[in-house]
Amino acid sequence: MSNMGDMDMKPDMAVVGECTSGTLDPDLFLTHFDWGKQTKLPDGSTRREYDFVTYDKEIEIAPGVFFPAWAYTSLTPHDKEGNPIEGPGGVTGHVPGPTIRCVEGDTIVINYTNQSDHPHTLHFHGFHHADMDGSMKDQFVYKNGTFKYEFTAEPFGLHLYHCHSVPLKRHIHKGLYGTYIVDPKEGVTPAKEFVMVMNGFDTNFDGGNEVYALNSVAHHHMRHPIVVKKDEPIRLYVVNVTEFDPINSFHLHANFFYENRTGTSKKAEYFTDTIMLCQGERSVLELTFPRLGMYMFHAHQSEFAELGWMGNFLVVE
Repeated sequence: MSNMGDMDMKPDMAVVGECTSGTLDPDLFLTHFDWGKQTKLPDGSTRREYDFVTYDKEIEIAPGVFFPAWAYTSLTPHDKEGNPIEGPGGVTGHVPGPTIRCVEGDTIVINYTNQSDHPHTLHFHGFHHADMDGSMKDQFVYKNGTFKYEFTAEPFGLHLYHCHSVPLKRHIHKGLYGTYIVDPKEGVTPAKEFVMVMNGFDTNFDGGNEVYALNSVAHHHMRHPIVVKKDEPIRLYVVNVTEFDPINSFHLHANFFYENRTGTSKKAEYFTDTIMLCQGERSVLELTFPRLGMYMFHAHQSEFAELGWMGNFLVVE
């Protein structure tokens, strides 16, 4: 297994080369939302059903650097209109896991199967009954086992899900996490939306991260900038699941954004260019770019940026 120190770096600190294994798809993941198989219930509400599986999967997190991950996948992803769509990672799973999206008050049903060699669960941040929490030992799902999670989506906001089997830090660090977005009943204002999960990887298993990334691939958006239009409303769903480091951060160059922590307020609390998030914290950021050009974003811990957590927005007409 290669290690981050073996890789050449460009003068601009971006990793040299491309990931060619196809094990991850950070571009598709960035804008992918799984709305589930939808059924209208007699009371007018919506039932959304997901078929989730956990697999053991080796992923390429930087050119030539592979990590033995545990990954969630959604076997039947659907768009907002109810059409089947392709999910990142295909049927073998992706890190981060699929972004689950729904509306406050929807009934969420997840048919979960564990095909991994280790016991796993799904634990959702938000409101649900204790027997749907996925945190107790008698709720662990062992290899080839199944479990049906069912709960009402609430409150509205930006949440996450992850495995809660033990040791917890290992199960999260190995890749068993994803984003869970609950829209308010009245909907959200139109915007170009991106999911940004800040994560890290301990490639030599010494209890510290050697690689940091956005959506698992180091410096991917340095080589492949995120293209947005001038004056276009942009909404970023930023989630921190970095293990071994208590805090991660997001900093944007030459611009500011409005921050709504956890997305549970009807209006933003802060107008800034840098936020800090503890493990499991998340924020919704809204902004526009009034000028054309290339704008960098990265963790404001310089080590994290140099080891992979850095990218660019390219603003065009």
